[in-house]
Amino acid sequence: MSTFAKRERLLLADLLETAGPEAPTLCEGWVTRDLAAHVVVRERRPDAAGGILVKQLASRLERTMEEFAAKPYEELIQLIRTGPPRFSPFALKQIDEASNTVEFYVHTEDVRRAQPDWARRELDPVFQDALWSRLERTARLMGRGAPTGLVLRRPDGQTSVAHKGTPVVTVTGEPSELLLFTYGRQSAAEVELDGDKDAITRLHESPELGI
Repeated sequence: MSTFAKRERLLLADLLETAGPEAPTLCEGWVTRDLAAHVVVRERRPDAAGGILVKQLASRLERTMEEFAAKPYEELIQLIRTGPPRFSPFALKQIDEASNTVEFYVHTEDVRRAQPDWARRELDPVFQDALWSRLERTARLMGRGAPTGLVLRRPDGQTSVAHKGTPVVTVTGEPSELLLFTYGRQSAAEVELDGDKDAITRLHESPELGI
């Protein structure tokens, strides 16, 4: 069984540790301490993590995030490295791979690409295919708020429709870059956009991509 989630988890922990608790990230309003707290809460406090998607739980999530962000930064890093507790669904390898491969990849890039000297890392084809598979399954969810039609295209020509509509903008790039684009990191994703000029501008600046 692949262990992409575990690899990205350890890489994220290393990057957070090296960057320190007050480094910028691509997550608006968050420094590395906030991002580390988010990762830990998501895995260890399901009662609060639901606030990511459910508005009624948002206040509980905010309070819990503040509690964890106040912990020693080194403790948060260690909790990320060691992973979820045994009773967590994320402790199951299948769920870990399905739920955390993309999560940790995106957050790893949130830390890397917020630094002024970042460089794109080369990802192996197997990992790119794994990211594409996940992107195909979630493309319509991630692109549902797009202000234009949105087609995602790999360099080899494989495509996925993320949002139906006109005019259509086609975004071309490696699956890893397309993921970042659809997760709302448009400014940091290395992709090419083809379509109507005004539509491209609206899509590139849209705050509605992602969840």
